[in-house]
Amino acid sequence: MNSMRSLHAQLEPVAELLSDRRIAFLTGAGLSTDSGIPAYRGAGSAPRRAPMTVQTFLGSAAAQRRYWLGGHLGWRSFGAAAANPGHRAIAGLEDAGRSVGVITQNVDGLHLAAGSARVVELHGTLRAVLCLRCGQSFSRDAVGAQIERRNPWLDVPDEVLLEPDGDVRPESIDGFVLPTCTVCGGALKPDVVFFGELIPAARFATAEALLRSGDALIVAGSSLVVNSGIRIIERARRRGLPIVIVNLEPTRADAWAAATIAASTSVVLPALQELLP
Repeated sequence: MNSMRSLHAQLEPVAELLSDRRIAFLTGAGLSTDSGIPAYRGAGSAPRRAPMTVQTFLGSAAAQRRYWLGGHLGWRSFGAAAANPGHRAIAGLEDAGRSVGVITQNVDGLHLAAGSARVVELHGTLRAVLCLRCGQSFSRDAVGAQIERRNPWLDVPDEVLLEPDGDVRPESIDGFVLPTCTVCGGALKPDVVFFGELIPAARFATAEALLRSGDALIVAGSSLVVNSGIRIIERARRRGLPIVIVNLEPTRADAWAAATIAASTSVVLPALQELLP
């Protein structure tokens, strides 16, 4: 009880700062850790490993087999993740007219699951898959069903050591048959921005437009190490928007923030929702 009173006391000046402003949100992996999805960095993060780059994925059939096998092993747990109180608080603020929407670095779709209507998924979504040859789009579940048909020997355990972005490290890729496009037979890639890949210009422009429609920016659960987040911060600074950062660990933008709150987004965002008129 005392800790909640202390948090409310810390949040009261933040609520006063935001009282007559419409808020844009920028969210990162730290928002989804309470949904069981590990982050790349900070508290609750998984052991570090070299990320799959787009160059590696496109240039190696073995890398694609490793990706798709690991992704399939993790999809049951990742796809079953549910929105947590932080996601729901953001959706509630939008529904109440206090938020203009959310720009997210996450690929888990949990903002949409929580009921947010205005969502820009900067890095795409793992719930969709694209053909690299003809551009046909597929649901992740449809691709998963194809993987199981092509690999009937594959046993997906109920409990896995999930890594960031929903994958599992496979012990071996021997014998694994890749899924392919059912239209043209081309190679498939999840509809996400890999490391080394650029965010589509039109998508970033949509994120900028959402930011321009707000009067303040709350960063929730992002260390702001990835450049896409810093680009949003820079645009907010140019417009003179007050920036509030909610993250368990320090971020690259703390010096520019009007307030920083080192606490769980699942606790802070619902409390802030209560305080905002």
